[in-house]
Amino acid sequence: MIRVFHVYFPGRTVVLVLSEALVLALTLWVAAFGVFGIGAGQIPRYESELLKISFVVGVCLVCMHYYDLYNSTVLHSVGQMVTRIVQMLGTACVILAVAYYAVPVTWLSQDWLVAWILLAGVGLIVWRRLYVELSRSAKYSQRTLLLGAGPLAAELARAIESRPELGLSLAGYVAPEPACGSELKNVKYLNCPNESTFTDFLESHKIERVIISMVNRRGGLPMEQLLQAKARGIAVDDGATFYEAVAGRVDLTSLRPSVLLFSDGFQVSPLMLVFKRAVSVMGSVIGLALALPVMAVIAVVIRLGSRGPAIFRQERIGKDGKPFTLYKFRSMYEGADLDGRARPVHAEDPRCTRVGRWLRRSRLDELPQLFNILRGAMDFIGPRPFAADMEAELAHKIPYYSKRWAVKPGATGWAQVRKGYNETLEDNIEKLGYDLYYIKNVSVGLDFLILLETLKILLLGRGGR
Repeated sequence: MIRVFHVYFPGRTVVLVLSEALVLALTLWVAAFGVFGIGAGQIPRYESELLKISFVVGVCLVCMHYYDLYNSTVLHSVGQMVTRIVQMLGTACVILAVAYYAVPVTWLSQDWLVAWILLAGVGLIVWRRLYVELSRSAKYSQRTLLLGAGPLAAELARAIESRPELGLSLAGYVAPEPACGSELKNVKYLNCPNESTFTDFLESHKIERVIISMVNRRGGLPMEQLLQAKARGIAVDDGATFYEAVAGRVDLTSLRPSVLLFSDGFQVSPLMLVFKRAVSVMGSVIGLALALPVMAVIAVVIRLGSRGPAIFRQERIGKDGKPFTLYKFRSMYEGADLDGRARPVHAEDPRCTRVGRWLRRSRLDELPQLFNILRGAMDFIGPRPFAADMEAELAHKIPYYSKRWAVKPGATGWAQVRKGYNETLEDNIEKLGYDLYYIKNVSVGLDFLILLETLKILLLGRGGR
């Protein structure tokens, strides 16, 4: 795993991105050679062709990200992959056409562009098929052993089996006895050897990586044998830490107070707080200046569409558990919650007005939160605030829930871009794992990545209710 922006990416995915950048650059050069007869040594002499190639490659990589071409499901589906590569190239051409009018130096001739599209399309499809076959090959995967059983082991097994790009092949798990129920039913149980033969056991099964996923390690961890295995080149990982890297969230089943107390993270530096506040003030001022005319029109449409005020106000919980008043455009009928209790919104919720459904799908109902951000009750990035009664109920049912109040809430956040809406208690438990991951790893890079993912969701219209 490679850490970028305080987020871990599979090494194979990073290699795929870099190799596809090379494929795009090479096909541009081959297309230039075929159309103009330009050789590799001559390219710099021809109207900054190297600059054009770099620009085109950058545009394509951004488009590939927005078309989910690095998503595991899309990567291993031939039909989706081919369709999205064609869509990506079409979108890239539109962007290049617009860029030409703004920056004429980016111009590509029609013949060069057509030749490159054909070569790039074929090159990317062929290379991706080869990459997928190599990824699926056990020869190029690390044989991995889970040491322990239980919920964490089951989550790790699901992550490893569903993501071939991790480059791991699950050999099985070791525990005093087979796991009961269906937690590890698809994973091979290997008889637990004595500590004295554990190293030989790893060699006989050709294990290259051991992930410690034991619920209770006291007295049950073969420490000396694991140290010997590590000295022989076998990777040894802590299960909770490895799961954070793979899933991008904290595993609550293995979270202990000592982890919150002694581990890195869970503490935002004063400099980072100043930076976040400065960005929030500048962003909210610019956003309000641009959005006020649109907000005025939306307010009029809401008032004409249904009875009640245009702005919805609700008490929500902010930093340090302190309540504040959140502003949104009203998307429901007045008095939709007769008992005054806030409830999650469902798909095609009858409480929503016709205008409100459109506002929620487009996320325009969130625009008044710019005032909350400007006043300092919220940041752009942070855990999503819930109504006070919902927060109190969840804090009572979910351990460590109040830890998400360590930072200011945000209009968007890591949990929002990774999880979306929450309806059940299990959804909120999973969401808390993402919120704690963000608090533990908060940084400028992670905030920037969240903004990119948020923009992707808004442009593609995903997840709105």
